[in-house]
Amino acid sequence: MDGTPPAYHLDTGSGAGNRSWVVNLEGGGWCNNARTCRFRTGSRHGSSDHMERSIAFTGIMSAAPVDNPDFHSWNRVKIRYCDSASFAGDTYDEALGLHFRGQRIWEAAIEHLLAAGMASAEQVLLTGCSAGGLAAILHCDQLRALLPDAATTVKCLADGGLFLDAVDVAGGRSLRSYYGDVVAMQVVAPNLPKTCTDHLDATSCFFPQNIIDGIKTPIFLLNAAYDAWQIEQSLAPNAADPSGAWRACKFNHSACNASQLQFLQGFRDQMVAAVKGFLRVQQQRAVHQLVLRSLPVRADGHLEQCSRWLSCSPKQGDCKVCR
Repeated sequence: MDGTPPAYHLDTGSGAGNRSWVVNLEGGGWCNNARTCRFRTGSRHGSSDHMERSIAFTGIMSAAPVDNPDFHSWNRVKIRYCDSASFAGDTYDEALGLHFRGQRIWEAAIEHLLAAGMASAEQVLLTGCSAGGLAAILHCDQLRALLPDAATTVKCLADGGLFLDAVDVAGGRSLRSYYGDVVAMQVVAPNLPKTCTDHLDATSCFFPQNIIDGIKTPIFLLNAAYDAWQIEQSLAPNAADPSGAWRACKFNHSACNASQLQFLQGFRDQMVAAVKGFLRVQQQRAVHQLVLRSLPVRADGHLEQCSRWLSCSPKQGDCKVCR
C-alpha cells in the first residue's frame, strides 16, 4: 500500500510434479480506514520493504513428502498479501498516499507465473487461509479464466475463509459495517463476482455466503463451525459489548452461560444454513466439497502450518483435494 512492488515466493517443482502448481494467497486481515491502513504500510502487510526475503514453506506448501505427500513435488507459490482487501481492491487514494492494488497484484502475479511455466500446467490448485481463504473464493473462477489451456485441471481450496454476515451481540452487524468500509475505501465492487453483484450490493458480495453458490470451478471449503476469530471480532467485538459481559466467554467457551451458548449455537446454525445452497450445487455437479469442523477454534493454518496437514484436514469419503 506504500507503492513498493508486490512479491511472491516460489519453490519450483520436480519430477512428476513439474507441471503441477499450488498457488497460495497469503492472509492477514483487512484495513478499513486511514489510520489502520497507514499503520499497515509499516509492516509486511502493506510494504514489500518489510517482507522477509525467504520464508519457510510448511504444510501443504512443504517440500517434505512425509509432511505433504500429495503436493511436495509441485511448483509451490505464495503470493504475499499487501493490499488489505483480499486481493480485490483497485484504486489510489492521493490524499492519503495509499495504493490499493490487490486486483492488479493478483493479475500481475498470475501473468508472471503463466510466463514462468504455469501456462502449460496439468493441474493448478489455488489456496489461501483466513483473508487469503476469502481471496481464494473471490478469485477461483478468475483463475480458471486466466489459464489458457482448457485441459488444465483447476481447483480451489479456502481454509477458514467462510466469513458470515452475522448479527452481533448488540443486534448490529459489526463485520458488515467493517467490510462496507473496506469495499468502499478500496473500490472493490468492480472486481467482485458478477453472479453476485447482478442482484446484491457490493458489501454483500464480499461475504462468501453470497458467492459460493455461483462458483463454477471445483472448490473445497474447510472451516470451523464455531470460528474463534468471528466470535471475537464479529459476534462479540468490544464495541458491541461495552459492559464486558462476553469478555470471558468469547475467549474461553467453558465460561459461557446458557444464553451465550445458545447464541453461539445460532451462529453455527447460520453457517450451516449459509452452505446449504453450496451443498446442493455439490450434489448436482459432484465437484464441490465442504468440511465444517464443530470446534471453537480458528480454522486458518490447518493446511499450511500443521506438520502433517492431511491428519488435520478430514477427507470426505474417498475425495482428495486435487487428484
